[in-house]
Amino acid sequence: MGRRFISALDENGIDHMWTVGLTGGIGSGKSAASALFEQFGICVVDADVVAREVVEPETPALQEIIEHFGSNILDSHHRLDRTQLRSIIFSKPAEKEWLEKLLHPLIRKEIIHQLQHAHSPYAILVSPLLFETDQHKLVSRTLLIDLPEELQLERAAHRDNSEPEQIRKIMANQLSRECKIDKADDIISNLHDFAYLREEVERQHLHYLELAHEQ
Repeated sequence: MGRRFISALDENGIDHMWTVGLTGGIGSGKSAASALFEQFGICVVDADVVAREVVEPETPALQEIIEHFGSNILDSHHRLDRTQLRSIIFSKPAEKEWLEKLLHPLIRKEIIHQLQHAHSPYAILVSPLLFETDQHKLVSRTLLIDLPEELQLERAAHRDNSEPEQIRKIMANQLSRECKIDKADDIISNLHDFAYLREEVERQHLHYLELAHEQ
């Protein structure tokens, strides 16, 4: 049986949705898998989406980022230029640490808020850094979408039209494939076609319905 949902808010007697943390390296197929869970009627909270929401124009977090990095960190639409910011923090560890101290608590708070308002038998939290951050403490069980790292690199570079070196830098900031396999409760291999992925997601979905019902 997976881990119980634990957070500081439990001390206040607040009930939480039974939640599966869905993770995987860049290009592994997390988005495709989470979309399939949504098709089965499951509420999906995406940490990457939340990370963009907390730095929307006129938010306090974006103002702090502008004050720290300068207004040239914005694109032509006055939104955060995430590509430019990514290149800065990957080359300057101190800047990465500063940004994480600012954003991680805000992201965590919003994730908890969205999970508390989920309306489905269980919820999915999609996060590429589930194990690297404290977000794994917000879930009852973990599911890894697994793919060999060379295929991750190939698919991510093709999908994002990015240089392989940039993808490698992103991968270097994530746990290795071996570590994720070791930590995950459940694993789906994404080496096969989409029909196989759908079958595996449906199989896990039925399993999670049973586990959530037992809580």
